[in-house]
Amino acid sequence: MTSTPSPSPAAAPSGDATRSSGDRRVLLANPRGYCAGVDRAVVAVEKALEQYGAPVYVRHEIVHNKHVVKTLEKKGAIFVDETQEVPEGNIVIFSAHGVAPVVHEEAERGKLATIDATCPLVTKVHKEAVRFAKEDYDILLIGHEGHEEVVGTSGEAPEHITLVDGPADVANVEVRDPEKVVWLSQTTLSVDETMETVGALKERFPALVSPPSDDICYATQNRQTAVKKMGAESDLVIVVGSKNSSNSVRLVEVALGAGAKDAHLVDYAEEIDEAWLEGVRTVGVTSGASVPDVLVHDVLAWLARRDFNDVETVTAAEESIHFSLPKELRRDLRAEAAAAVAGPTGA
Repeated sequence: MTSTPSPSPAAAPSGDATRSSGDRRVLLANPRGYCAGVDRAVVAVEKALEQYGAPVYVRHEIVHNKHVVKTLEKKGAIFVDETQEVPEGNIVIFSAHGVAPVVHEEAERGKLATIDATCPLVTKVHKEAVRFAKEDYDILLIGHEGHEEVVGTSGEAPEHITLVDGPADVANVEVRDPEKVVWLSQTTLSVDETMETVGALKERFPALVSPPSDDICYATQNRQTAVKKMGAESDLVIVVGSKNSSNSVRLVEVALGAGAKDAHLVDYAEEIDEAWLEGVRTVGVTSGASVPDVLVHDVLAWLARRDFNDVETVTAAEESIHFSLPKELRRDLRAEAAAAVAGPTGA
């Protein structure tokens, strides 16, 4: 289920325009855009608004994309920084990035009905953190300080988790027992940089345990693989995504690392600078996992008006994963919130 209708790649401009510009072309990454976790989170907000009516509150941005947030605000969603900002008796949705247990406790104290739209792949990392903490491991969480996902995962076992923010941070790590150490990671990191960090950690802690399955999500890996495939052939790579989107920022870095001569992150087509096209014959186009595809096709249309009409799809993987909507959407949350405010009968 996709919340924002988007044209298929075949609808991209092609063919008819004048070819005086020679071999100008676009390499369009596949997969790109919405992943299953993002789609689930965005649809959860839309369904909540349909079922319960506005307002519905959302703690932090439901996903890190400016266009998505603005669209949901127009439909009646109210985004807040902290749970305490939500008036009691209301509904609050937790973002796809996940929250710490203390946030659930805050919502309960505030007499709020909650919908947990955490991506199931993030939930998997939370469960791993809980499991290894119970087994008294020191957990080295590879991720970026302050990112919402890292804050949420760290909150599951703060006394056991140490953040490792890239290879340069490895020298600062201290553990209680080097024979009982495990690494976990934020799901939206660069695969290559994460493995570099893991390698450095293993040099310091040879007994380091790996998670039972890869923490970096399938969508992040697939989008990075597609960018690597087209990066070496691209004079310029345009990544559609917001600056606070970790996976989108990583795509710019991966493109440059793969050999692209230049790469930029934009929210909208109108942010593209004409100067970037100087001397450019091949433009790679992709988007982060929280970006509706309509924004990508706006970029393709912008490029077509500048004679980049030949669009070739570069496919790294086919995705068919789908996550069911949060189970809370099957309940009468307005009634539950009202009952929480009223308190026990006869009290």
